[in-house]
Parts: sequence; C-alpha cells; structure tokens
Amino acid sequence: MAANAGLSEEEANRVSIIASEAATNLVKHGSGGEVLLRELHSGMEVIAIDKGKGMADVSKCLSDGYSTVGTAGTGLGAIRRMSSVFDIYSRPGLGTALVSRIQNGASDRKIMDVGVICRPKIGEQLCGDAWATKQMGESFWVVAADGLGHGPEAHEAALEAVRIFRETSGYKSTTDAIEAMHGALRKTRGAAVAVAQIDRLAGQVRFAGVGNIAGTILAVGSWKSMMSHNGILGHEIRRIQEFSHPWTPGSKLVMNSDGLSTWNVDRYPGLLSRHPAVIAGVLYRDHWRQRDDVTVFVAQENQGA
Repeated sequence: MAANAGLSEEEANRVSIIASEAATNLVKHGSGGEVLLRELHSGMEVIAIDKGKGMADVSKCLSDGYSTVGTAGTGLGAIRRMSSVFDIYSRPGLGTALVSRIQNGASDRKIMDVGVICRPKIGEQLCGDAWATKQMGESFWVVAADGLGHGPEAHEAALEAVRIFRETSGYKSTTDAIEAMHGALRKTRGAAVAVAQIDRLAGQVRFAGVGNIAGTILAVGSWKSMMSHNGILGHEIRRIQEFSHPWTPGSKLVMNSDGLSTWNVDRYPGLLSRHPAVIAGVLYRDHWRQRDDVTVFVAQENQGA
C-alpha cells in the first residue's frame, strides 16, 4: 500500500513502525482493538481505535518515559514524531482513537480535510458502500453511496454511482448529480445516494439525497440534520430535492450510511476539536452495526488551504 501511495522505502518503513507501535498499544493498554490502513493521494493513513480504559492525561502519555505497564514509554511519542499528521482522542472510560499520516511531500491542494472509514460487513470481502470527493473552484463536493443489500452486486452499484460522480463535471446543483447517477444505476440493483456541496464563498452546504444516507452539520453548540427522500436510485424515486444550510468556519460535515446506528457527538467532550479521521474512527468504533456495510465520512475546512 505504501508503494502504491508513492512513499519512499524510508517512508514505508515509518508506516510499518507506526502500525506496529499502534497495534502493540492496543494489546497492552486497550484490551485489543483495530488498526485501519488507508492509502491517501500523497501517502498513507493509520487509524488505531480501542475501547479500553482511556487516558486521564493524554499529554503525559505522549511524553517519553511515561508508562503504566513498565515499558520504556516511548511508543506514542515515537508515533507522533514520525507522523506528518498526528492526532489523538482519549477519555477515561471511552477508549482511545489516534490517526497518523505519512505524506510524501506532494500536495493535493484540497480545501477540505477529510477523515473516512468505509468497510464491509463481517463475512463479506467487498464493501457495498462507496464514497468520493472532488473540488470545483471553491466548492467541495462529496458523494456517499450504499448499494442495495451486500456483497458483489451492492459493491457494483455503489462503485457505478461513484464513477458517474467522478467522471461528470459541471454540475449546477446536487440534484443534477443525483439525476446523472440515477440513469446510470438502472442497470444495477440500485443504491441509496447522497451528494453534498460545501460552498465556502456562499457559506452554504447544499444537500440532496435518496435513501438512507444521513447528512449532519456539526459545530460547537449546534447540530443540523439534512434531509434525504425515500427511494432507490436507479429504480424508484419519488422526489429529488436540494436543501441549503448555513456553513460557518469550524463546521464539520458528517455523512454516513445506515451501517452506523444513531449517534450523538455530545457524548464525547472535546471530540469536535479533533482531526476528522479521529472523529470518524470514534463514531465507527462505537456505533457500527457490524451486520451491515458502513461508511463514516467527516470533512472540515483545511486551515492551510
């Protein structure tokens, strides 16, 4: 994966060390957990999540020489030093989630920073969910698709929705994008699909969806759910409608398939200040149904853009 992401041998070795250190921490401190790897446009991402005791003092745990199990106490500090991007969230009784990214120096100039987890239900090799993003000027577009059912045919439907989204340019609205995918999906078993456009200049999020993809705008002290209409894209659609909502600096967009059960970010003090990949990891860890494919997508404005 590191080679496919364009990382050098030295950078690939760093990914290996980070993944090993993260897995060791899960066993020693978290009573087990998951390490999730994702290939990025310009590097690799490692997410480690557990449901262990959590940390009362994250800063102390990041300090070299501090250990609660008699080890050298350099693991977390080493991960942070080797990472191009590092963030962690931990609370007593709520477990720990961390993200580490190794980047090769290339810049994709994205105006949004994204965290996402997309994986199949237990027992399936192919995921029936898919997602994609693209940037058009100062607008950032997102699609999330959930193919009907599970397995290869659901996978095919979700990928077809994403293909049309990526290959078609010049959308005037999110409903245009939905309609383009609707026609292409007629040859598949169909999918639930939602499209969001974050327009930073206008200070708006425009959203249209058909089926069970949920969209939420999060900000400190506020929570706004966005509406999708009933139906199956590629088969039966009663209505396609675009809704507009305010977007302010510091807001976060969350989109998820119904593989995620009902969640409430208020349960996690301070989580909204963390990296989008950490937020996605926490929501996935605590709310994945496991009997379904799942996608959790989180985006916020890239402060360096």
